[in-house]
Amino acid sequence: MQKILTLSLFLFCSIIYSQRPQGQRSNPIHITGTVIDSEDGQPLEYATLVLQSVQNPEKVTGGITDLEGKFDVETTPGEYNIRIEYISYKTYELPNQTIKESTDLGTIKLALDVAQLEGVEVVGEKTTVEIRLDKKIYNIGKDLTNSGATITDALNNVPSVDVDVEGAISLRGNENVRILINGKPSALAGFGSTDALGALPADAIEKVEVITSPSARYDAEGTAGILNIVLKKEKTLGFNGSVNTTIGFPINSGISVNTNLRTDKFNIFNTTGYSYRDAPGNAYFDNTYTSGSFDRIYEDREYNRLRKGFNTNLGLEYFLTDNSSITGSVFYRTSDGEDETENTNQRYNNNIVNSLTYRTEDETEDDTNYQFSLNYVNDLNEDGEKLTVDLQYSRGDEEKFSIIEENETVPTENLIVLENVYEIEAENEYLIQADYVLPMEDAQFEIGYRGKFEEDITDYRLDSLNQTSGLFDLNENLTNVFTYSENINALYSQYGNKFGKFSFLLGLRLENTQLKGQLESEFDTSELEEQLGVDVDVNFNKNYLGLFPTLNLIFELRENENITLGYNRRINRPRGRYVNPFPSRSSRTNIFQGNPDLNPAFSNAFDLGYLKRWDKLTLTSSIYYQRETNSFERVQEETGQTTTDGIEIIRSIPINLSTNNRIGVEAGTMYNPTKWLRLNTSFNFFQFSSEGLFNGVDYGATNTSWFARFSSKVSLPAKIDWQTNAFYRGPSQNAQTESKGIFSLNLAFSKDILKDNGTISMNVSDLLNTRKRRSFTETEFFTSESEFQWRRRQVTFGFVYRFNQPKERNKGNRQGGGGNDGGDFDEEG
Repeated sequence: MQKILTLSLFLFCSIIYSQRPQGQRSNPIHITGTVIDSEDGQPLEYATLVLQSVQNPEKVTGGITDLEGKFDVETTPGEYNIRIEYISYKTYELPNQTIKESTDLGTIKLALDVAQLEGVEVVGEKTTVEIRLDKKIYNIGKDLTNSGATITDALNNVPSVDVDVEGAISLRGNENVRILINGKPSALAGFGSTDALGALPADAIEKVEVITSPSARYDAEGTAGILNIVLKKEKTLGFNGSVNTTIGFPINSGISVNTNLRTDKFNIFNTTGYSYRDAPGNAYFDNTYTSGSFDRIYEDREYNRLRKGFNTNLGLEYFLTDNSSITGSVFYRTSDGEDETENTNQRYNNNIVNSLTYRTEDETEDDTNYQFSLNYVNDLNEDGEKLTVDLQYSRGDEEKFSIIEENETVPTENLIVLENVYEIEAENEYLIQADYVLPMEDAQFEIGYRGKFEEDITDYRLDSLNQTSGLFDLNENLTNVFTYSENINALYSQYGNKFGKFSFLLGLRLENTQLKGQLESEFDTSELEEQLGVDVDVNFNKNYLGLFPTLNLIFELRENENITLGYNRRINRPRGRYVNPFPSRSSRTNIFQGNPDLNPAFSNAFDLGYLKRWDKLTLTSSIYYQRETNSFERVQEETGQTTTDGIEIIRSIPINLSTNNRIGVEAGTMYNPTKWLRLNTSFNFFQFSSEGLFNGVDYGATNTSWFARFSSKVSLPAKIDWQTNAFYRGPSQNAQTESKGIFSLNLAFSKDILKDNGTISMNVSDLLNTRKRRSFTETEFFTSESEFQWRRRQVTFGFVYRFNQPKERNKGNRQGGGGNDGGDFDEEG
């Protein structure tokens, strides 16, 4: 199968190669050169060289650049109008050029075709969008609200992206989004979780790539698409760096130091940071029940979450030759968390208070993550042929210890329950990938392999106090060790070309997925089998082989106007928690139980986009549609069990619902009417409908929702900048829960000092203290009205000092495979 796919693509490319005009083969000469971004010196892949004959204007030939921005076009001697074109950039023109012999045009710098603000920062303050064949790139630059913020906070300012009050990240309203750091999965982002992003500083980000129609080069995981977070790089020769400090209320303090030593032969980089944050929150839950000892329970909760984190990244990039480099890096992160939850309960029967209770949940959490990366890049020849190999090992260890204590306070004072919960999780991940790029005259062909091998071991134990004996008893039903393995092998190939104003990128990815689970526990699975209605094998070994085609098209209507069309097929693999069959407690009355019978979900997605640029205004828009089969849905059911004091225990479990159809439209504008004012807006409207039955209950539902953003930045006198960010997410609903709309407003101010080497800033997050989730859940056996605030309004002051960094970045004379991003190359294989 693999050989057939590769051979088919090779024959397709050969046919196109053989059909190029024969007139170019007599007395051939070559026109070569390199195309780069004038701002940061990065090569521009898929830029177009257009050769138009002066004598016969209808005769047009040309070619495209490779991964290094290089082109090599064969033609015949003559007189030509030469153009270098790239979407979202100004066209470079050389009219009436007489070409008699092979000519090297040298390095050609293209500038973004947008109005730029006057900037004094080391990293320019451009906030613009670039359209590529398979992605939109948002250069968020120096967003003032990023001072003292985390990467999670910064993502909430990116169009198409939404981060809810608990930090869950969604793309166009879909939470099944793949998070990458510098093009690859990384310990910086955690293992299958986005929690780690809430501990890393936002000012480390240079740009965010929103990839709603990923090419075959990317892993097929993530039915919503991919968010690739690209960290800042420094290519200035010599020793340079910056120091960033923050302090805020509620407690939000941190310091990060970024240093870089670059010579003609090597580049040493390091980023080290420490943070200390406290995030108080609150919630209430008004629950009614159709069975159990109480018909209503009102809960009032207060949260205090203390986080202490340390991270460091050290790497060395060594240039072996003028065309090859090797980069090694080590990343280490540790985090200590202390969570305290106080819960006051009022219990009712017939609208009369029956009793009052007070519950505390104290949890300590210690996380340690480290990652070793090795990257090799070799430009095999001057024509753009290139080989890249990457090896990576990641390890994560997490230990949690929780004490849950609940006491009755009215009418009597007595202990209801005392539980100790121990949870140890260890994750190992190995990654190997290789990519080969072959220029093919007017086109480019790529092929690659990627293998990811991950093992997750969860050791869970629950002890409950026996008030008769005064000793803790082991709960054998809830104590277990679960090992989950996910092994993925993938081959991909893709081909790109351009014909006049039409560009395309066609790819195919073959992936084999192996999912293995092994449970060591006294847990009786017969109850789970009865609930799911199928025979459940808790020790499973599943294999899936799938083809994932992708197609991305761009048609340039005019120089500043284009239409894009994308199609891709993707997969959503269940994480370990979703297939772990033992019930784990989030509280005494609510449990979460995984489903080992859960299978991957598959989606087919289409995206039609339109971009138009004027002198001071840019418009981007898209219409998208996605159909997902075997989609995941979390449903809540009564277990038939009650606590020792008679409260119904509710279970949440994921299932494969039959289908999920999603359709939406989004639009964004960037308007720069003057040098001192910048306005950004974005709007996303979507509807999804699901179908499916489970245990005789119809969980089909239709949800219509939307979210919108507005951002303004004003440059005031005395080098003071003022930024305002507003966000609103409309109401939404699923089969069981209705959620109300949420509004939040952020303000930020900054001023340059110390001859522009330093910047002081103030940031107010959630100025009106309105970022709260309000929802209503209704099932056959209970209802719940709730309000939840993850983090209250926060004020942060920041100071950044830069040393040996000029206002205008010097462009490095080498383009290696690394940078101070830890050596990750830009794309995932």
